Amino acid sequence: MEARVSTDVLESAGIPQRRLLQSIVEVARSVFGAAATSVMLVDPASGDLVFEAVAGEGERHLLGSRFPGGTGIAGWVMVSGQPLVVDDVTDNPQFARDAAESTGYVPRSIMAAPLICDGDCIGVLEILDRDSRPRSDLGDMASLGLLAIEMATVLEVIVQLRRSEAERAAAPRTGHDLSPLLQRVAERLPRADEKVGATVTRLLMMADDLLADTLADGDG
Repeated sequence: MEARVSTDVLESAGIPQRRLLQSIVEVARSVFGAAATSVMLVDPASGDLVFEAVAGEGERHLLGSRFPGGTGIAGWVMVSGQPLVVDDVTDNPQFARDAAESTGYVPRSIMAAPLICDGDCIGVLEILDRDSRPRSDLGDMASLGLLAIEMATVLEVIVQLRRSEAERAAAPRTGHDLSPLLQRVAERLPRADEKVGATVTRLLMMADDLLADTLADGDG
């Protein structure tokens, strides 16, 4: 099964939104020392999982690629709404090797968590081949769950900002302040080294730019 390239979901995302998503996966990759991290969002029209942001392996060609919902470990996480840590993918029945091979990178281990908004899974956070710390480490599992929760809130705002100009003009402009949420990510993630801290600082600046652009568009 090969990844199909999307031409519709990403076209609705503005440059500031893409940069914010990219910085989020870069934070996740730094925290876990991973070979690659990605955010896949559910296309509500087809149910497909679409790569919306990738850091590390595959970042140059995977954006916009999609898999049918339910494919592989990410698909299992999407359908079940439960996080999953797989130390060795060869022993996991959910792992779809053909799908992984089509991306150009076959991981040895995968951590994945659902991105839940209002009770629905809107996407999946995947972390491939994290560093050599024990895969069963509860601190890392807690960090994965926390990051997924915070990211889901950010993604919910981004999805709202992808509405048409008319809808955004009519929508309330309250509840879109991302900065406090991103600050909580910076404060609560463990092992936030200098690199992670610098990345989160960029996130805060990008969130401010995104909000400023959105308000300017609405006033225009």
